[in-house]
Amino acid sequence: MQCGVETMNDCERSPGRTGLRVNFTEKGEVKERREKFLTAKYGSHQMSLIRKRLAVEMWLYDELQKLFDPPTEAIDVDIDEILDMDTDDIRRSHLFSLLSACKRPPQDISKFISDLLDRAKTL
Repeated sequence: MQCGVETMNDCERSPGRTGLRVNFTEKGEVKERREKFLTAKYGSHQMSLIRKRLAVEMWLYDELQKLFDPPTEAIDVDIDEILDMDTDDIRRSHLFSLLSACKRPPQDISKFISDLLDRAKTL
């Protein structure tokens, strides 16, 4: 877009600004607009909870990469879903069913599940 100021001889509206008109014309392609991001500032307590949650999720991701090496299929372990379950026995059986495709020894899977349940309790 190009902005230009042209004079108008036949217009007498304002004594100080007589003869001015703004003209917008399109020239070529319009440049892409810059993306805008909204950032929020959290309190220190909220940030510590976010960091703790992120640390558990990163640990979970790394351990799943180790269990399924090489990765065969995507496994989605939802921490919120696990935390919403009533007892550790239900959580443990749910995790065993999710990890049924894992080729690792059962001891490794049991250790992973125990560690995950311990870490999930800290959230």
